[in-house]
Amino acid sequence: MKIGVVGLGLIGGSIFKGLKFQGYDVIGVSQSQEGTGIFKTYDVLKDCEVVFVCSAMNKTLAVLDELEKILPAETLVTDVCSLKEFVCQKNRPYNFIPSHPMAGTEHQGFENSFPELFKGAVWAITPHFGSKDITKLLEIIKALGAKPYITTPQKHDEAVAVISHMPMVISQALFMTAVDNQLALELASSGFRDMTRLAMSNTEMARDMVFMNSRNIEHAILKLYKSVGDLIGEDYMKKITDIKELRSKMFK
Repeated sequence: MKIGVVGLGLIGGSIFKGLKFQGYDVIGVSQSQEGTGIFKTYDVLKDCEVVFVCSAMNKTLAVLDELEKILPAETLVTDVCSLKEFVCQKNRPYNFIPSHPMAGTEHQGFENSFPELFKGAVWAITPHFGSKDITKLLEIIKALGAKPYITTPQKHDEAVAVISHMPMVISQALFMTAVDNQLALELASSGFRDMTRLAMSNTEMARDMVFMNSRNIEHAILKLYKSVGDLIGEDYMKKITDIKELRSKMFK
């Protein structure tokens, strides 16, 4: 199976490296990276069975449009954007299956990508009206060590607002809150470092997530505000004990 990867940043680079490590025939398309099996033009993808589009969200639709001119109908194409509704508005002439690996770091770029990035991670798949057979995609996701999870684009975008996009915004806001208190910054240690790690997220990706998923993020922040109010009270000790138990089971 020949696989193409468009965009070799952290996610695309890790897919590229991970599949090469697994013995797949992989080629990359990148304007910024050079090396064996890496090309500049989309034409090299025309004989690939599967193509991963790993461009920035604000560039993904344009890439998907360009691939319509090159790829045959039987080619399986997936993107890895952290939002799914916006890529599902058009029926593509190839077998388009939107997906999103729930993996990443606060770092960016091909130089920070690594084959094991997806090991143990959940990989969301959101088939829509144009999607056909997903067998090949499931095989590749499992080969990378990830766990496929099928859902709808709408449910996906609501969920990632709660567990990914809102935490990033809260992390950024937390740092903004502390930055004008010099003593707080001098006293800050591991807890503050861990809580603000997501403030180091790729700035282009962060902008896209906030602008393109603002409604779901706003709803998530309102729910968080309510949860804070519900948490602090006479039963605080019991509530945080229950939270610790549930979290321990979730991330054991």
